Amino acid sequence: MGLKFIKGLKGMNTKDSVIKRKQFDSFIWIDISHPDLNNLNKLAEEYQLDYFQIRDSLEQGHLPKFEAHGDYNFMILRAFTANVNDRITNISELSNKVAFFFNDKKLITVHRNEFAFLKNLEVSCTTSEELLIAIMHKMIDTFEEPSSHLSNQVDDFEKHIFLKNDAKISLEDLYFQKSQTRISKKLLQITQGVINEMEVSPASKSALQDIKDRLLSLILTYDEVADDSVNLMNTYLSVSAQKSNDVMKLLTIFSAFFLPLTFIVGIYGMNFENMPELQWQSGYFMTLGVMAVVAAVIYVWFKRKRII
Repeated sequence: MGLKFIKGLKGMNTKDSVIKRKQFDSFIWIDISHPDLNNLNKLAEEYQLDYFQIRDSLEQGHLPKFEAHGDYNFMILRAFTANVNDRITNISELSNKVAFFFNDKKLITVHRNEFAFLKNLEVSCTTSEELLIAIMHKMIDTFEEPSSHLSNQVDDFEKHIFLKNDAKISLEDLYFQKSQTRISKKLLQITQGVINEMEVSPASKSALQDIKDRLLSLILTYDEVADDSVNLMNTYLSVSAQKSNDVMKLLTIFSAFFLPLTFIVGIYGMNFENMPELQWQSGYFMTLGVMAVVAAVIYVWFKRKRII
């Protein structure tokens, strides 16, 4: 029934499966990229792997998890694979996963995408546990560069906003920056819970603790960037609102000056016959003088009220 269930899966990568085997002194490492159902079924029969875990290893967007089986352990971890400038809204766009089946005699890694750290992995390991921890360390390290990039991006955005050069950024930029930070932080927190479930031999406890410390440091970094992103977005909205208020204030001041002047112009623009001022020789200049006095009074009043 297990084989029939697995064959019912859809959406498999059509790229040819690549299986690499490397024999160490005490264990074997089998690395499968672009997994093929037939190969995985054969591997499941050969090493008595659970078919539901095989299904999880094929699921593209699966979150990190750890399961202790009778003869082996099963784990899924995700590595950061996106471009740091990508506009990311979900975990599948941000990262890709590696599934691990491991015990003392074997380590099986299953992944759809190619990883540079797996291709270039050069470590001298005496146990499968050591190799597993080395790969885990490389996967956690993939989050280092994005954290630095996001932190620098926050500083740049902050500089543009406070130096009145915020035309170079938009609310959309801030949203995607905040989104990437939030997703990365959540993923690292899930990964931290998975790694805390692991039990290793005394010889590997120090190496595993180093990974836990690195994870904690990255989570704190992303947490700080996340807080800065929220504050930055609020600051951006406040600055934008302040700009709108300044424009409205300027328009109000202009209106306050021109409204009484427009009223005077409107009265003398009616051209009734019975308007004595129209017959005055200096009426035009007197009217201009009155308008100037009105404008001066408004200006003095604004200055006293500290409006301008």
